[in-house]
Amino acid sequence: MAPSFRHYGGPVHPTARFSSRRLQKRVGHGCLFVATFIYAYGQQTTGPTAASQNASPLSAAPPATSPPVSDKRIFGVLPNYRTTASSLQYQRISPKQKMSIAAKDSFDWSVSLVAAGYGGLGQITNQNPSFGQGAKGYGNRFVRTYADQIIGNVLAEGAVPILLHEDPRYFRLGQGSFWRRVGYASSRVFVTRTDSGGGRFNCSEVIGNSLAVGVSNAYYPGSRNLGANFQKLTIQVGTDAFTNVLKEFWPDVKRRLPHRGD
Repeated sequence: MAPSFRHYGGPVHPTARFSSRRLQKRVGHGCLFVATFIYAYGQQTTGPTAASQNASPLSAAPPATSPPVSDKRIFGVLPNYRTTASSLQYQRISPKQKMSIAAKDSFDWSVSLVAAGYGGLGQITNQNPSFGQGAKGYGNRFVRTYADQIIGNVLAEGAVPILLHEDPRYFRLGQGSFWRRVGYASSRVFVTRTDSGGGRFNCSEVIGNSLAVGVSNAYYPGSRNLGANFQKLTIQVGTDAFTNVLKEFWPDVKRRLPHRGD
């Protein structure tokens, strides 16, 4: 999961104001659609495709029963469901498991904390002035940032990786110099693994987040120009790169923390 970003917009003309009731309907319908999609997909069983039948022996390996992770939370808060070690023999994960990762990141309890924090930041800096101030203004910002989390995670970690046969997990390096590991972790927003175990440009990160930015135009009326959308995408990709760095070094940090009973 990455922090919300789509509230970074300029001032909104008064004619672009949305009513609170209209906002609630739009976001509510969007969240209901996403939740229904995740549930329905989770009930499906997928059989072997022609591509998988003709794949190399490496890609023919059975799907992992569950994505191995080093720790499910960073600092006990940030979700870490899609991290695994690059040193392990590669095992592809199924479409159902990809959607499971996206669902966990989307509906984790920490998402509400992130949305609350970014909603408060938008309130203090008065971003999107048409949302207003006070409880109503804060509610407008909170609901939108919460929707950002769900839409972005479902697209970039679930739907697009399924369609493009890419692996949404972060493969932790775990060794080497500090700067080598920082460079590796940061570059994973542009490089990913495919379901066959090979590497290529991370289309899921770029396309998934681009689609999420496009969807956000429906409820951020002041951020519908090309420059604003490119800024949102840049912020999101940069945030994901920083999150990868946290995932790379969290096990090292955790080992140095004082443990209960020491």
